[in-house]
Amino acid sequence: MAGSNTVRILDGNTFVVSEETGDIEATPTEPTGLFSIDTRYLSKWVLTVDGERLNALSYDDVQYYEARFFLVPGVATHYVDAKMSIIRERVVGGSFRETLTVMNHDEKAVDLEIRVDAGADFADLFQVKDEILNKKGELYAEAEPDRLRLGYRRGNFKRETVVSANQPAHYDNRGLAWTVHLEPNEQWDVTIEVETFAIGPGGRDLRMGLRAHGTERLALQHDLQEWIDRAPKVNSEHGRIAATYRRCLVDLAALRFSPLSLGGQALPAAGLPWFMTMFGRDSILTCLQVLPFAPEMSRTTLRILGALQGTRFDDFREEDPGRILHEMRYGETAAFEEQPHSPSYGSVDATPLFVVLLDEYERWSGDVALVKELERECRAALKWIDDYADLIGNGYIWYERRNTETGLENQCWKDSWDSVSYADGSLPPFPRASCEVQGYAYDAKMRAARLARKFWGDPAYADQLEREAAELKARFNRDWWVAEGGFYALALDPEGRQCDVLSSNIGHLLWSGIVDDERAPQIAAHLVGPRLWSGWGVRTLAEGEVRYNPIGYHNGTIWPFDNSFVAWGLRRYGFAEEAATVANGILEAATYFDGRLPEAFGGYQRELTKFPVEYPTACTPQAWSTGAPLLLIRTMLGLEPHEGHLAVDPRLPVGMGRIEVLDIPGRWGRVDAFARGRLDLHNLAG
Repeated sequence: MAGSNTVRILDGNTFVVSEETGDIEATPTEPTGLFSIDTRYLSKWVLTVDGERLNALSYDDVQYYEARFFLVPGVATHYVDAKMSIIRERVVGGSFRETLTVMNHDEKAVDLEIRVDAGADFADLFQVKDEILNKKGELYAEAEPDRLRLGYRRGNFKRETVVSANQPAHYDNRGLAWTVHLEPNEQWDVTIEVETFAIGPGGRDLRMGLRAHGTERLALQHDLQEWIDRAPKVNSEHGRIAATYRRCLVDLAALRFSPLSLGGQALPAAGLPWFMTMFGRDSILTCLQVLPFAPEMSRTTLRILGALQGTRFDDFREEDPGRILHEMRYGETAAFEEQPHSPSYGSVDATPLFVVLLDEYERWSGDVALVKELERECRAALKWIDDYADLIGNGYIWYERRNTETGLENQCWKDSWDSVSYADGSLPPFPRASCEVQGYAYDAKMRAARLARKFWGDPAYADQLEREAAELKARFNRDWWVAEGGFYALALDPEGRQCDVLSSNIGHLLWSGIVDDERAPQIAAHLVGPRLWSGWGVRTLAEGEVRYNPIGYHNGTIWPFDNSFVAWGLRRYGFAEEAATVANGILEAATYFDGRLPEAFGGYQRELTKFPVEYPTACTPQAWSTGAPLLLIRTMLGLEPHEGHLAVDPRLPVGMGRIEVLDIPGRWGRVDAFARGRLDLHNLAG
């Protein structure tokens, strides 16, 4: 994939990944280019002066939607003698605009040939990800007097890129060019517009959330400032927490995604570059993380996921009545059913988590109207847990893909092929039941019981749900407990055999409340013990397990999102010191990434590496990594809605200093929370 030397700007589902010079020369297998709604609209975008490529002095990704590149011709030895410089300013706001400023620093006039080569392969993002670019339609390029039109058509599926400029240019099928005369100390400017079109049946433009050309920057600046102004203010004595919080707010703004059906309302896209779309699990968990800071995201997410809830049986999409979607895509492969994401329903955790989010959102917001509006969808989700998810008939949620061609094998959050194993390293047969999903089901039933009793006027249903939850908890604590290890198994196989490995999933069990109280101390000890705890965070799989690998995707790396829910779970069971330890490790790691936590980083012991080692292909920014510091702030301050009020019970890591969160929104209006960490007396004495 594109390396760390790439420059990325984005606005929701539209993003640009380029070289440090601003050039784009995509291969079929690299996510570089201009992408929108899962399609690459520019795969080539190369600036030359007199036929010569340019070199970067520096670049600045000014805002998430804007970048500026400072360029000169020649090689490094010529930099100090450069007689000309070029500033390349780029903004993406649903579409794409670039301004070139060419400055002549010479004592004499110059004549220049300035050219931008442009090309589009219209690759589907899935084709790039799977390293298979097999276009079945027709690519075309048409040079007109005032624009270049690049296009792709396959039946009713049509995508176009239109390139134009505000200065007269020569257009050909490969790009556009200008002949420029510059006197000494004179400069020349041109603005290039790149419009993207997704044309559906009847010629309808399917683009989502685009802003008018020429106003993107102002609109985005205003929107970002409004977003930041609405959010609570976080101040911290040492500065790093406040700086990380600010970065998270900006990245959340960048990741906001507005599906066509929502009329401008936004939910979080999962992450750049591969997941700039709606995911059931990722969107729900991100909303849970950011509820105290951006509650409006939860309302939008719940409504759109409810509207797209499964209604029928469809093996290709793995749809069932009541099931919440896993992933929605808009590209060519989804349109022609070459993969199932239109949408696909191949996850088993999004459905119970939908119920969890609805209840948590009401606790914070007091939005009773939404709880009543989504009663039918909530009941359907609970029915799915009982009637369609229990593939074995023993009261647990199981998964086995029905789409054997393109469906996911593992349909829990650790969805890589080897993420579920026995202690000897071998992989279990299907169907499988992952432990944390049973916790989510327990939590969903307990929370839905509250909703049924308080808002739906159905106390009998509430009693039934509480009874079922109690039975599930007792059964789970019997079947999943690994007595010799003192922890819960990662999963069960269809014969009931335990996948008896120690994993971070046990922290999610604490968060759900399914753990028996007398066993919670052992779970807490494991989470901050030497096998799972690296010093930076909790590993996905414990050191010493056969499949443990500190840079294995789900087998030893540290996921910030995972750790945020681990900390929340520890706090739920009263392990405030352990929760603070986890929070401190992740927040300290964030400083090494300039406040932008990646999807995952290496599970190496902190003493060994001295800094967190980024996973080589981690998505960044990613929504649930962006939300992790916000949930950790909530956890450290002990912020919990309680009977219409906000309870605050802070427990900060030693030496963290004072933190304040101002204007926390909720059913109580807006309130402030303050906390101060204890001094590190050992360091003071030393």
